[in-house]
Amino acid sequence: MSATVLIVDDEKNIRTTLARSLELEGYRCDLAIDASSAIDAFQNQACDIALLDVQLPDGNGLDVLGQWKRMRPDVPVIMMSGHGTIEMALEATRKGAHDFLEKPLSIEKVLITIGLALQLAGQKRELQTLRAKASGDSELIGSSPAMRVLRETIALAAPSRGRVLVVGESGTGKELVARAIHYQSTRADKPFVKLNCAAIPSELIESELFGHERGAFTGAHQARKGKFELAHSGTLFLDEIGDMRMDVQAKLLRALQEGEIERVGGAKPITVDVRVVAATNKDLKAAIAAGEFREDLFYRLNVIPINAPSLRNHKEDLPELIRALIVRVSEENGVKPKEIEPEAIELMRRQDWPGNVRELRNACERLAILTPGARIDAEAVRRLFGEGTAQAHASLYRPGVAMKDLVADAEREIITEALRHHANHMTQTAAALGLERSHLYKKMRALGIRE
Repeated sequence: MSATVLIVDDEKNIRTTLARSLELEGYRCDLAIDASSAIDAFQNQACDIALLDVQLPDGNGLDVLGQWKRMRPDVPVIMMSGHGTIEMALEATRKGAHDFLEKPLSIEKVLITIGLALQLAGQKRELQTLRAKASGDSELIGSSPAMRVLRETIALAAPSRGRVLVVGESGTGKELVARAIHYQSTRADKPFVKLNCAAIPSELIESELFGHERGAFTGAHQARKGKFELAHSGTLFLDEIGDMRMDVQAKLLRALQEGEIERVGGAKPITVDVRVVAATNKDLKAAIAAGEFREDLFYRLNVIPINAPSLRNHKEDLPELIRALIVRVSEENGVKPKEIEPEAIELMRRQDWPGNVRELRNACERLAILTPGARIDAEAVRRLFGEGTAQAHASLYRPGVAMKDLVADAEREIITEALRHHANHMTQTAAALGLERSHLYKKMRALGIRE
């Protein structure tokens, strides 16, 4: 799809002339006549660049520019004025305008300015993509077998066109997986658009996905593009897909089959090229059996299944994760990163973390912000978890139980958890525990653990 130019000017002749000239050069054009419609169009419609007049019937274009830049700072804006001054041009530049053109406009100069602005914006996106790739790689932290398998699967899936279904518990980083797929794909420099299907009211989900035409329903004062159009040529991440209404599922299935969507209230099909990555923490096969999810949609989405492992299945990554998260949240909160002591990490390792990496991140953020001094010690972790850690720590000792029995109970729990983690694969379990395979068998027999 060619670049889309938003033209904002209250003079019809200027809008028409610019639109005709730009369309002859292969651009698509959207038009707005005043400040309010310009703000609405910029927020709700996909545009790659904008031409904005300074004098508008209901406001100042420079004020509109300021609002635009707060909404979407990456979109270049070219200001236009028939009464421009040096001070006005400087003010426009200060507010983020790419350039300032005086009327009467030279079409040749407009085309050159637009071309250069789009080229510069493309270079900035490439740089952001490289940074995002690096960030995405570093977010998937861990050297455990589970994390190695995850990264290898992403690397194989990303370059393809296949749709991906990411499954995993809440907090396991399903969006991070989706972003990693996008940034390692051929669409990396195109939009990554996300929609949380559980966070949108059911009556609005169709409009969010497919957009709507003006007057399609009460409150639809302007036409609006949906997530599919905004994600054209890029990736659309549909989080919590299991919460989507059945009637919307049918329309999503049709969009995936035909590569076309229709806006709510519209009759004209719109062609879209979108790679869909969906995610859920629900058992979709159980939902299908219960009549709550379409089987045909499941098979359309589940071309490449990827599992985001729960934290309890790769707890050996906890020390690396904790240290990396403390550095990250410290930078985000403007505090100096703290060292965390091994005993503190061990106390955190003993927690269950039912909220997975999201819960771990929140804990690391509290520790980074609320711990005085330069080091996070075991006492700081105990304060964080209150009585829970102290009780877990105390449970290792039970009055009246002999030392050898306490040790045996601890070994039994460790080996049982390791076997569960490695799906009862004896060689992998022995290697993870630093034991010879024969020694592991011997310990299991002594501890009464069934093979």
